[in-house]
Amino acid sequence: MSEDQKLREERTNLYRTLEEIERQIAGIGPRYTGKDYTEQLLDAHRQDRKARLEIARREPYFGRLDFAERGKAEPSALYIGKHGVGEEEGAELLVVDWRAPVSSLFYAFSGGDPNVSYESPDGEVGGTISLKRNLLIRQGELQRVVDSYAEGSDQGTVTDEFLLHKLGESKDNKLRDIVSTIQQEQDAIIRTDKNKAVFIQGVAGSGKTTVALHRLAYLLYRYKDRVRPDRMMILAPSKMFLNYISGVLPELGVGDIQQTTFEDWALDQLGDDVALRDPAEAFERWFEQPVTEADKRSASARAKGELGFLQEIDQALGALASRLVPDEPFSPDDRHMLAADTIRGWFAEELADDPLMKKRERLLNRMKRWMEIEIGRERWSERDVKAKANARWKAYAAKMPAFTAAQFYAETFPAAAGAAEGKKTKRKLPTFEREDLAPLVYIHARLYGTDTPAYDHIVIDEAQDYSPVQLAVLKERQRIASMTVLGDLQQGIHDYAGVSRWSELTDVFDEGDTAYFELDRSYRSTMEIIEFANRVLAGMSGGAKPARPVFRSGDPVETERTDEGETAKAIAATVRSWRERPDIQTVAVLARTAAESDRLHRQLRDEGVDASLLQAKNQAYDGGVTVVPVYLSKGLEFDAVLIPDADDEQYGPGDAKLLYVGCTRALHLLKLMYRRGLTGLVRDPAAQPVEGSV
Repeated sequence: MSEDQKLREERTNLYRTLEEIERQIAGIGPRYTGKDYTEQLLDAHRQDRKARLEIARREPYFGRLDFAERGKAEPSALYIGKHGVGEEEGAELLVVDWRAPVSSLFYAFSGGDPNVSYESPDGEVGGTISLKRNLLIRQGELQRVVDSYAEGSDQGTVTDEFLLHKLGESKDNKLRDIVSTIQQEQDAIIRTDKNKAVFIQGVAGSGKTTVALHRLAYLLYRYKDRVRPDRMMILAPSKMFLNYISGVLPELGVGDIQQTTFEDWALDQLGDDVALRDPAEAFERWFEQPVTEADKRSASARAKGELGFLQEIDQALGALASRLVPDEPFSPDDRHMLAADTIRGWFAEELADDPLMKKRERLLNRMKRWMEIEIGRERWSERDVKAKANARWKAYAAKMPAFTAAQFYAETFPAAAGAAEGKKTKRKLPTFEREDLAPLVYIHARLYGTDTPAYDHIVIDEAQDYSPVQLAVLKERQRIASMTVLGDLQQGIHDYAGVSRWSELTDVFDEGDTAYFELDRSYRSTMEIIEFANRVLAGMSGGAKPARPVFRSGDPVETERTDEGETAKAIAATVRSWRERPDIQTVAVLARTAAESDRLHRQLRDEGVDASLLQAKNQAYDGGVTVVPVYLSKGLEFDAVLIPDADDEQYGPGDAKLLYVGCTRALHLLKLMYRRGLTGLVRDPAAQPVEGSV
C-alpha cells in the first residue's frame, strides 16, 4: 500500500470516529442543576465522560494494531487511544483504551514472530499481528502515519521513527503524557500488579516519572472497583515539580488525586504543633558550611532516618505507657476512693495498639463518670461538691502528662531534636529540620492516631532522597503495600538524608511485597548530551551505570572560557542566539546556589534578557528563559541548558551528582562556561580539554 493510500484510509477512519465522538458529546445534553442527589451523581458521571470525549476529539487515537485472534481468519483493526470510544455506550468499539489488556500487544510487540498473546480477564488470548501503525493526530487532523511493522515488509530502520519524531519536539513548561510512545519495558512497569511496592531505578530522562503517573491511570482502570483517586497520593520533590507534572493526569482522564510534597504532607499530619526550617536555607547551609559541620549533620540525619531509630522511639513510648498512670488511688472527696490497681486495670483493658493519648483520655473520662456516679446525682448538683471533685480530678490528670509529638521528641531525644528552636507559644512553634518530620509523624500516630483514610496507592518521586523511616511512615498508612517508588541513585544530591542503595528502602517491606525494575535508556537528551553526562557518571563511586541513549543525534556539547566580570554578557549572548532557533522554546541557566541564581538573574536583566527566577520561595515555572539553582531543577527538562562557572571550585569531586543533574536537564543543547579551568568531572582523562564543542 502506498503512502497516499495509507493516508486516505486513515483519514476516512478518523472522520468516521470524529463523527461518532461528536454524536456522543451532543447526546450528553445540558448539565443538571437540580437538588436531587442521585441525579447529581449521574450528571457528574456524564460530565466526566464528556471531558474524556473532548480529549478524544483532539486526538482520538495514536496507534493501530491489526490483530487476528486465534481461530479467526481475518484480523480486526484495533485503534488505540487515551480513552475508549464506544465501550461505555454499548455502541461499536471504535477506539480501545490504552490500558485495556489487548492494548498491551501494541506496546510489547516490536517485530519478529507475529504470534503473540495477552492476558485477559477470561484467560490467555492468542493470535497473530499483521500491522502495527503509529498515527500522529493534532486537533482532529491526521499529520503523520508510520508503520513500525507490516506483515511481509522489511522495515527494521523505521521502527523508532515515530519515537524519534516525538522526542525531537520542543518543550513547554509542562510534562506531557507518553501514551503514544510507551516502550515495552515501561509498559511492563505500568501493568504490574497493584499489591506491590514497585521500585524503579531510572537514569535521567528514562521516563520514570511519566511511567509512575501512567501507572496511576492504569490502576484506576484495572481495579476501578477497588481503588479510588481520592485515596491515592503523589509525593513530589517540590511545588514547582508538582506544577510541572500537573497536566499529565487530567489529559489521561484522572482527577482528585492528592499531589503534595512529603514536607507539606507531614506538616498537615502534625497539625499546628511544629514548623519546618526553610528547606532552601537548610540546603544552602549544607553546601556552604564547613565540611566538618556537614559531616556532623549528615551523620545525624542518617541516624534519624534508619529503622533502628523507630525501635528506639517504640521503646521510649512503651516506657511512657508503663509510667503514665500514677501508682496511687484517686479520691474525689473524703467519702470515696478509686484504688490504684483498679485505675491501672482500666488502663490495661484498652487495646495495646490504640494511640496512647487517646487511651489516656478515655481513662480520665471513665474516672470522671465513676466519680459522678459514686458521689450521686443529688450531691453532684451541689456547686461546692462538684467543684472540689473536678479540681481533684484535674490534679490527678496532671500527674499523667499529655505530650504533643514535638514535646515528646524534644524531651526524649534532645540530641536528635537539637534543631528545634523555641517552645510552642501563640506566636512561635518549635522549628525542626526536614529529617525530623518522619519521626514526628510516627510519634504523633502512636500518641493520637490518624484521621486520614488508608491510601490505596502512593507514588514517591525522587525516592533516593527519602530515608527508610520516611518510607516506613508512609507504609503504615496503607492496609496493603501498594506504591510506585522511583528515583535515580546517581541523582541523590541530598546525601545527608537519602540512601545509597535501594535495599535500604526495599527492606522496609516484607519479602515478596516488592518488585524492582531498572530503566537505563534515556529518551530525553541527544546522544551527544548523554555521552557527555556519562563522563560525570564515570567519576562517581558505587558502580553507576551509564545511560543508553536513543539514536537521536544533535549539536555537540559546548564549553566556553569567559573572562572575569564578563560571564553575564557571555550568557546573555548565548541565550539570545538559542532563542532565535525555532526548536528552542525553553532555556535554563543553572547556577550553583540560590544566591548565585539571584545575582545572575539581576545581571541578565541588566543585559536585556527577559528571564524569570526560580527559588524555593518562588516556584512558578512558566517556561521561556529561567534562572534556577541546579538542585531545584531535578525532574525538570528544558530545550537548552547553560551551566556557568563549571570549574573545580564550584564542581569538585564531591559534586558529581549535582553536575550530572544539571547536564541531564537538557534535551537538545548544553553548554558549560568556566573562568579558570573546566571542572575535572567532565575532562577526558586521556586528553587535554578542547575549547568549543565537546
